[in-house]
Amino acid sequence: TPSFATTLNITNLLRQGSLIAILAVGQTFVIITGGIDLSVGAVVGFTTVIVALLINAGWPIWAAVLITLLAGIAIGLFHGFGIVKMGLPPFIITLATMTSLRGIGLLMTNGNSISINSDPFQAFSRGSLLGIPYLFWMVILVAIPSYVFLHHTRWGRYLFSVGSNAEAARLSGVNVPRTIFMAYILSGLLAAFVGVLLASRIGIGNPTQGDTYELQAIASSVIGGTSLFGAIGSVHGPLIGSFILSTINNGANLLNVNTFWQRVITGLLIIVIVYFDGLRRRGK
Repeated sequence: TPSFATTLNITNLLRQGSLIAILAVGQTFVIITGGIDLSVGAVVGFTTVIVALLINAGWPIWAAVLITLLAGIAIGLFHGFGIVKMGLPPFIITLATMTSLRGIGLLMTNGNSISINSDPFQAFSRGSLLGIPYLFWMVILVAIPSYVFLHHTRWGRYLFSVGSNAEAARLSGVNVPRTIFMAYILSGLLAAFVGVLLASRIGIGNPTQGDTYELQAIASSVIGGTSLFGAIGSVHGPLIGSFILSTINNGANLLNVNTFWQRVITGLLIIVIVYFDGLRRRGK
């Protein structure tokens, strides 16, 4: 449509895709180890509530953001503990957390949205530098150290080793439990960061925000070439995948396609890509 290539729509597309891009990077760390984090959408919603309550209680913005990020790290630690120490499958522990966090968030807010009384906090997501939204600069801020971490440090190599063969990694001297903890901590931290950015963008704390974000993060990751079977992935792939997905959703919105159909399309994309990934693996 003519409105697609407008400056306003491109800016909106960058803001829209940036949140999923950051979330997809965190999800990718987990998927590379052979795991999955279904809680990230719920973590986003839950952390919008935390940062909203803290700011409205008079906490400085920096302190509210820091505590919110620490909450994300704590959730990641919990997942690592459940998987490593309790022997729970990643699917189960993160699914349980997803459900629990939604419930806790709704209890904390009595099912209502919390308006954030801070103009500077909300102004950040509307701002731009060199004509590029601040939210997109946050993607770059996350992407560069993530790329270095994954592709140029031993910790990144450990993630791939664990995803390829955890027992072989252990025998070669990799601390497998610590590596799994690290992956889920990073996922929780980045999900909390997205929660802060989303709260800034919409100006409210609401535990139901971030609904379907986990699906979009997983879809972005696999569209970008990450294998759900583990040991294959990158940082740039999910970033590209997230903006491809956001462009599809944005175009569908402009064409007045029902949002429910957008969910169907996302789900089908995951099925098709994982199917061909499986064929490729069997071919090897």
